[in-house]
Amino acid sequence: MDATPPPARSGFLERTFRLAEHGTTIRTEVLAGLTTFLTMAYIVFINPSILAEAGMPKGAVFVATCLVAAIGSGVMAFVANYPIALAPGMGLNAYFAYVVVLQMGYTWQAALGAVFISGLCFLIVTLTGLRRIIVEGIPRSMRIALTVGIGLFLAIIALKSAGVVVASPATFVTLGDLHKPSTVLAVIGFLMVAVLSARRVKAALLISILTITVLSFAFAGNAFTGFVSMPPSLAPTLFALDLQGALSGGLVNVILVLFLVELFDATGTLMGVASRAGLLTAGKMPRLDRALMADSSAIFVGSLLGTSSTTAYLESAAGVEEGGRTGLTAATVAVLFLACLFFAPLAGSVPPYATAPALFYVACLMLRELVHLDWDDITEVVPACVTALLMPFTYSIATGVSFGFITYAVLKLMSGRARDVKPVVWVIAAVFLFKFIETGGAH
Repeated sequence: MDATPPPARSGFLERTFRLAEHGTTIRTEVLAGLTTFLTMAYIVFINPSILAEAGMPKGAVFVATCLVAAIGSGVMAFVANYPIALAPGMGLNAYFAYVVVLQMGYTWQAALGAVFISGLCFLIVTLTGLRRIIVEGIPRSMRIALTVGIGLFLAIIALKSAGVVVASPATFVTLGDLHKPSTVLAVIGFLMVAVLSARRVKAALLISILTITVLSFAFAGNAFTGFVSMPPSLAPTLFALDLQGALSGGLVNVILVLFLVELFDATGTLMGVASRAGLLTAGKMPRLDRALMADSSAIFVGSLLGTSSTTAYLESAAGVEEGGRTGLTAATVAVLFLACLFFAPLAGSVPPYATAPALFYVACLMLRELVHLDWDDITEVVPACVTALLMPFTYSIATGVSFGFITYAVLKLMSGRARDVKPVVWVIAAVFLFKFIETGGAH
């Protein structure tokens, strides 16, 4: 009797991704990859739109977004063999553009330098094992607050882009003009995203963005520039990062915030998706360090190509639900992002009010983390709420994180529970406190 395994099971894909061991097939993995891609493809429209606000060339950012998503997902596929895709992170791109560049006044080149340095820090703590100490040292309530606060920050950005809220000298913000075609389209877009998601349509965000873009040509005076072309030049952003400016411009707190958000966002997403896929062993992720190395490598590459921090995408869970269990799912996503390079004209035609509904919907989902707070413990809840609320109200993720950690340390100390606080929290709180004493809160 011939015991030789079938050719399909002994080929390159089987040896690389161990499909049989994970109980999956090439067809299942490819379909899972397509599903994941459709749920996160909105980033090729949103990321260039957000970073263009910081003065970055939209075409070059589009290329950088596609390339780093392909490279990051490819590294995750072949190094870590997980069905998890990577791309520039939501929230991190908004922090980059609206806070570091537009509010704090740094150049986008210096901001890219800060992204590079944060990626270096991420890589060092991964290689040295410090990652586990940091992750275990930060209280769960503060991790939740980071997610919720970034969600609120995204919400106010989305509402502003949609024209739903506008500036007011009397009340700071107020309701915008609901007669404007762009605002009406944005409201329709949000309802479309919510309804499609409720009906479990895989590409709800992408469908909404494309539909509102099409309607904008007829009702909002938008100009159509075509569907397909050769990719724009990457030259304007390639190796444009300014490391000297990042190191000399007082960007230490920015680098710290980027590092913390990248670390917890990546770790939380990786663990969550792996758990959904049944890939955890005794509650732990066997190749977590490899996965985090893929993540930190992508941050490096993204800063060199010209985009904000890259991270693992929670949308990868959609592919897992379709049966994705190996890196072949992520490799499929990588190939599809490379194919996106030829749709730059379409991406350039997408107005901000078409991407705003997707942003606002993502913000809504991020708020669900609030249910995991221990609402009976004031020393946990108050710092978390301070963190989350100050992010949108000061228009700064860094400020929210800073006040949150300082509040946490002070409350624990003054309530006689200093022993509950891990050393890493004292260090972070001290760094932020020193920053406020030195600058008086000015950026």
